[in-house]
Amino acid sequence: MITYSFPGKVVLVTGSSRGIGAAVLAKFAQAGAVCVLHYWDDPSGANKADAEKLAANLGAKVQSIGADVRDAAQMEALMKQVKDAHGGLDILVNNAGIIRDRTLRKMTLEEWHAVIQTNLDGVFHSCKFGIEILRDGGRIVNIASVAGLVGFHGQTNYAAAKAGVIGMTRVLAKELARRQITVNAIAPGVIQTPMLGEVKDEVKAEYLKQIPAGRLGQPEDVANAVLFLASEESSYITGQVLPVTGGWV
Repeated sequence: MITYSFPGKVVLVTGSSRGIGAAVLAKFAQAGAVCVLHYWDDPSGANKADAEKLAANLGAKVQSIGADVRDAAQMEALMKQVKDAHGGLDILVNNAGIIRDRTLRKMTLEEWHAVIQTNLDGVFHSCKFGIEILRDGGRIVNIASVAGLVGFHGQTNYAAAKAGVIGMTRVLAKELARRQITVNAIAPGVIQTPMLGEVKDEVKAEYLKQIPAGRLGQPEDVANAVLFLASEESSYITGQVLPVTGGWV
């Protein structure tokens, strides 16, 4: 087993109160990083409660900050908090995202804009203000999706947003290369997270039939790939998209 070590490195993972984001944050915490746990403070308070529980489990090296990735001012303020608390940032993982699946004919304007604003605008806001505090030699890892590579029925909004994230990744890799900052994306396949609960069982069963590995992915499968792309061992890899799909793509 490969063991990564990030002692003293400051890591921000957006949307890390549950699912893939929580698994990524936990891996970094276990590897000695100073972790910033980001969550959206939704009206129900569920995300904040999940964030507080996760932070308590991970220990003292975790700072929780609530912010709406759709709001540029809130993300700028979040990055200022990180700089004030830790002096800067070494690793930025853009994970926050939602789905609102529906065929284009039935998709509402609200469903289109909600996904684009969270999954694409949110990454833009995070990167725009994040690179101002990201130290030279840092890492950006964007969580895209296999949907952004191949497209799936009923995911016009999601596929468009994730394809946009992939395009953004490739451009930023070139723009930030002079600072020795690498920018890569991970394209997960079907991962067992709370978000998957929004997908119908019969659809999940069809997905499973197409996965050569014969199982759904786990959040830790994605987290392991994130840690590799954030490590020193990946310093000559940038502008790439790594599918984590069990052989599906």
